[in-house]
Amino acid sequence: MPVLILLPPSEGKAEAGTGRRLDLSRLSLSELNPAREAVLTALVDLCAGPDEAAARDALGLSEGQRGELRRNARLRAAATAPAARLYTGVLYEALDLATLPPAAERAARRSVLISSGLWGAVRLADRIPPYRCPIGARLPGVGALSAYWRSAMGPVMTAAAGTGPVLDLRSGAYAATWTPRGPLAERTVTVRVLHERVVDGTPTRSVVSHFNKATKGRLVRDLLLAGTRPRTADALVGALRELKYTVEEGPRAIGRPRQLDLVVADL
Repeated sequence: MPVLILLPPSEGKAEAGTGRRLDLSRLSLSELNPAREAVLTALVDLCAGPDEAAARDALGLSEGQRGELRRNARLRAAATAPAARLYTGVLYEALDLATLPPAAERAARRSVLISSGLWGAVRLADRIPPYRCPIGARLPGVGALSAYWRSAMGPVMTAAAGTGPVLDLRSGAYAATWTPRGPLAERTVTVRVLHERVVDGTPTRSVVSHFNKATKGRLVRDLLLAGTRPRTADALVGALRELKYTVEEGPRAIGRPRQLDLVVADL
């Protein structure tokens, strides 16, 4: 099994799809389709309904983002694009999937899963329409999406992980939808990006959101370009160090993911 790489989605998305309409039966991880259908129905009904203020509140949208409601209301009829082209945020700009050579692109299609408040998780080739559905949303009949997906994701994600290592680069809210347990947790590596700089002669470290996302995108790109296929968590950590990343590992705990700090000085 290749390493399973878990990424967050991005708020930034392509303005429109270019291909056929949404067909849930064509998406990867088909066991999630009943849950996807429930969330999709709740989202479309909410955004097409008469109470615009309630819909904006549920999705955390401002009054100036009414267009997102109209787009959500038309999701079933909207043109789709591969997830690899749909997500356009900072992480995906740094990952730059469109310029990967063929071998690295094939590896990305096998390895990468993108978390989503609407779809649960998708692979890069899955065709989906542009949407707005943050993981912090609460939808009528579904409730809080983080809790909803937590009940559906476990067996599916465990099967997707297989016997190989997992590189979990999701943000906290999306990581809450699935937490690896037992031996799988010990094969899982989580990464925190820290920016190190000197202030008044004293080295300081901090988390910078934009920098964190860009660094994670570059990290995944470097792994894909290197063609590395680590079969264990130790090999995965070693591969990051071979790529000249400064990696510091925290204390290990039985049944818990391994936590790495990736320390970078250049923004």
